[in-house]
Amino acid sequence: MQETKQQDSQFITVFSLVIGLLVAVAVVLFALARVVAAHTEDVQVYDDPLYVSTVDERTAPFAREAIAGKDNSALAIAAPAGAGPSIALAVPKNGKELFMQVCMTCHGPGLVGAPKAGDKVAWASAIAEGRSTLYQHALHGFTGKTGTMPAKGGRTDLPDALIQEGVDYMLSLVGQPLPAGEHFQ
Repeated sequence: MQETKQQDSQFITVFSLVIGLLVAVAVVLFALARVVAAHTEDVQVYDDPLYVSTVDERTAPFAREAIAGKDNSALAIAAPAGAGPSIALAVPKNGKELFMQVCMTCHGPGLVGAPKAGDKVAWASAIAEGRSTLYQHALHGFTGKTGTMPAKGGRTDLPDALIQEGVDYMLSLVGQPLPAGEHFQ
């Protein structure tokens, strides 16, 4: 029995010594790897032109501002490289087509506070301000208590007369007559 205890004690001592040596070797290897990496990895990464360009791109200011009286031509928005030709949106022929293509996006479901097309109650306060005010809001945009109307519904490429026809069409949906001598197509 004494012999077994002595063998067990010797085994534990040798085993602990081996484990201790392995841990010491692992720590030395880890430290050596860190020292070598500090002298090679950082230098290679920071000198890589691709890395530098991506860092510059990610840290560039988010927005650029045009300054009055300065050359702001560099702020022109350009299509990304490889982008195909831009597609021009179809120009509606009359107020009804304008409503179907543009206005219905917000005035159909009542998005961002837009009065729903055909809802007399929702349009009552706007109608009370008068048709010329509605034209101005549609043409130049408007921010009210309940929502925002972008200029020309976001289609700034459309003529003013067509926008006015669109306003007249929406007003006809709530039973507001057209100005004398005008009609829908």
